[in-house]
Amino acid sequence: MKVTSLEIPEVKVIEPDVFSDYRGYYMESYSQRSLAKLGINDIFVQDNHFYSIKKGTIRGIHFQNNPYAQSKLLRCTRGVILDVAVDLRRNSPTYKKYVMVELSAENKKQIYIPKGFGHCAMSLTDDVEGQYKVDEFYYPKYDRAIAFNDPEIGIDWGTDQFIVSEKDKKAPLLKDSDVNFL
Repeated sequence: MKVTSLEIPEVKVIEPDVFSDYRGYYMESYSQRSLAKLGINDIFVQDNHFYSIKKGTIRGIHFQNNPYAQSKLLRCTRGVILDVAVDLRRNSPTYKKYVMVELSAENKKQIYIPKGFGHCAMSLTDDVEGQYKVDEFYYPKYDRAIAFNDPEIGIDWGTDQFIVSEKDKKAPLLKDSDVNFL
């Protein structure tokens, strides 16, 4: 596996070794041992799977507050997504900054997002599927969202045509959120 740190170094892109031949390909999509060698020591406890029907569907900015914050390891298994990690750690030098990476079934890249970050994704094609691991179970009481179009964060989505859930339409701005990451 190859790991590349993004502009916010705690967020990493992971590129698995892919072995292709006339039959197709094989890759190891997850190995705790391989990730530990790369400095990622999270123990993932839950897998999640999402499907977006239409291009322009945005999910997020989502996170779970402490004490149940989650690290995530995400990949796109059908179509293409623009995946975004937002630093929500108040004492961080990169607070309110974001990084984005294009993930696709074709490029097989994954993104590692540690605790303290919000996560969002936009489908760049129709019929998109993504799968991700988290290192903490889902707790509805700690589930949070911030507006995907918060001007204080300023994510450049490259379009103004979005499909957004009711939950995400009602999400507060960061300044009105009770995010508790330090």
